[in-house]
Amino acid sequence: MKDIMKRLLVTFVVLLVALQISAQDRKPARADLALGSQMPAFTIESSTYGKISSSDLKGKVVLINLFATWCPPCQQELAQVQKVLWPKYKDNANFKMLVLGREHTDAELEKYNHKKGFTFPLYPDPARGVFSKFADQTIPRTYLYGKDGKLIYSATGYSPDEFEKLMQAIDRALK
Repeated sequence: MKDIMKRLLVTFVVLLVALQISAQDRKPARADLALGSQMPAFTIESSTYGKISSSDLKGKVVLINLFATWCPPCQQELAQVQKVLWPKYKDNANFKMLVLGREHTDAELEKYNHKKGFTFPLYPDPARGVFSKFADQTIPRTYLYGKDGKLIYSATGYSPDEFEKLMQAIDRALK
């Protein structure tokens, strides 16, 4: 009986710790990524799409999405971006979307884009240079910055409900 109680207690403690870690991972761990914080300075270079710097994005609503080609939730999210988000906002001059492939090169992303049939640009981040300004590990990650350059929405992971909240946040920011 003591063995069973001991195992139950250990199992409970392990589950409690796992839940705590999971809850912490869903929130930005750093104060510089809290709602209302300023967009970090960065530069992305792509042989396909050119060079973009955070300073080039002033006055725009900016969506930053961090993904990897091997990540199943990323696949789900990017499929929705292609189907719903990109067609709605791609021609809006006040909106810019940066989808960054963590640890991927331009060549890898070109193949991936062709295979998936995505029409939006994918930017490489082979050394996690930009990724590290926004996250430590978990993907997908989404950050939405208002025209003033301040964070107005963020999410970790993918769910249809969160995607709908993102769409609503973009609509509000563009008004």
